Amino acid sequence: MTYKQISSTQNQLIKQIVLLKEKSRERRKSGLFVVEGLREIQLTLQGDYDIETLLFFPEICPEDSLPKLNDSTQIIEISKDVYQKIAHRDTTEGIIAIAKSKLHQLENLKLNSENPLILIAEAPEKPGNIGALLRTADAANVDAFILANPKTDLYNPNIIRSSVGCVFTNTIATGSTEDIIAFLKSNNINIYSAILQDAEYYHQQDFTKASAIVVGTEADGLSQAWRDASTQNIIIPMSGKIDSMNVSVAAGILVFEAKRQRDFI
Repeated sequence: MTYKQISSTQNQLIKQIVLLKEKSRERRKSGLFVVEGLREIQLTLQGDYDIETLLFFPEICPEDSLPKLNDSTQIIEISKDVYQKIAHRDTTEGIIAIAKSKLHQLENLKLNSENPLILIAEAPEKPGNIGALLRTADAANVDAFILANPKTDLYNPNIIRSSVGCVFTNTIATGSTEDIIAFLKSNNINIYSAILQDAEYYHQQDFTKASAIVVGTEADGLSQAWRDASTQNIIIPMSGKIDSMNVSVAAGILVFEAKRQRDFI
């Protein structure tokens, strides 16, 4: 099959891809984002995302290894110079796609379980932490991952990379802390906030009922609103000299305790 070819790094589409990678404003304005790597693109498709354009460098990604796509997807063969211009890393297997982003408003969140387990993170800034949280959410198969007061958009290339595509496999919503608390209370979901003050050990709690586990940043912790709304503040017993750990590590410990309890009910 013959595909359209792009060999110039000055091509307008290539310039757009660079902007989509670098500028959150461009991603929001266009409703598009860039995803790299065969596994990540396959997860994008599994997550029912619409891929508008697929670009491949045939020396690394031969035609017969391309994923199955809709007839409406434009497929473009690119040169080495173009690939090196738009690839975010060296191990993306010669394949890059432009996909349409989804809306993640809290009001559109539908929970398919009557006894949901939800992981919530308030205002994480580092894409690596967000990606790790998404991997934890996917590994535990939580019913939803919610970002409160997000500081960056979900389609930041570093989030996609660090989540190894789990941004596409999770049910995700975003909203303000106040709106999320109202959502949880209206759905009778217990709130377990990872806060040092007035806290009990996490493993002493009953996570078998509808539960939301809420974590904050290492620098700032959770806001007062979570302290006020919490069913119970929880802590992880620590034996070292510090009183906090990486947010994704803490989230993993808490979520998998909930999973452990639920697996034995």
